[in-house]
Amino acid sequence: MRTAENWSDYELIDASGGERLERFGNIILIRPDPQIIWHTKKEEKLWHNVHARYHRSSKGGGSWEIYKKIPDQWEINYKNLTFNIKTMGFKHTGIFPEQSVNWDFAAKKIQGENRPLNILNLFGYTGCATSACLKAGAAVCHVDASKGMVTWARENAVLNGLEKGHVRWIVDDCIKFVQKERRRQNAYDGIIMDPPSYGRGPKGEIWKLEDQLFYLLEQCCDILSKDASFFILNSYTTGLSPSVMAYLLNSLIQKKRGGKVYADEIGLIVSQSGCTLPCGAAAIWDARG
Repeated sequence: MRTAENWSDYELIDASGGERLERFGNIILIRPDPQIIWHTKKEEKLWHNVHARYHRSSKGGGSWEIYKKIPDQWEINYKNLTFNIKTMGFKHTGIFPEQSVNWDFAAKKIQGENRPLNILNLFGYTGCATSACLKAGAAVCHVDASKGMVTWARENAVLNGLEKGHVRWIVDDCIKFVQKERRRQNAYDGIIMDPPSYGRGPKGEIWKLEDQLFYLLEQCCDILSKDASFFILNSYTTGLSPSVMAYLLNSLIQKKRGGKVYADEIGLIVSQSGCTLPCGAAAIWDARG
């Protein structure tokens, strides 16, 4: 498992009974996590001294219960990056801290090339990977179907002094955007993709991962440049194992272009126990192996 170990402003303090106890800067939150099926004793005192707790609803969704005043948004840092945090619906905060292992990989690849790279970030969410790639010196095209998420991503870029960077902000259905890029014969040296299990495009387009992922990957292969450097496929979908994602990238990219594909879970170390909580999976094609 690849673990995110370089955080100072984020900490997974404890995990038990279907919940995470987390620190985002100086704000302590409790959020549900269905993978936490163990019921170890909650000996950490901060379980009883949090700022807010997210409760799921039996009817779907849920809401935050606020115990202490927290700002509408606040900032946390990761290395030389800064991100806005907010308590959103569906338990989210605008950042997935475990993804820092992928930001680090992309930044290292970008900095290691003796040429400027053009990166496509599909399903770009709040743009943490976009800011990491821009900071490393790449040009980035950030695509998400949600206008609100693209606005948030732009705010994160501004926080990092990257508002004048080589970046395009696109609100579009990701499949349709890739199809248009194929017709335009545009190409990218690296692609980062974190598709949801289910979603809707800006015009109501329905996305179902199991039905459309292979097709999207095929389309993306056609917009990889001849000297492409990497492809990152990330997923939080239960059942889409690292091995399945590795098979996809092996079949579609590695067999044609060489390089190496490797895949694993990504996770976070729980401070209280020293164990690692799996938080998703990622497969990477690395042209240089």
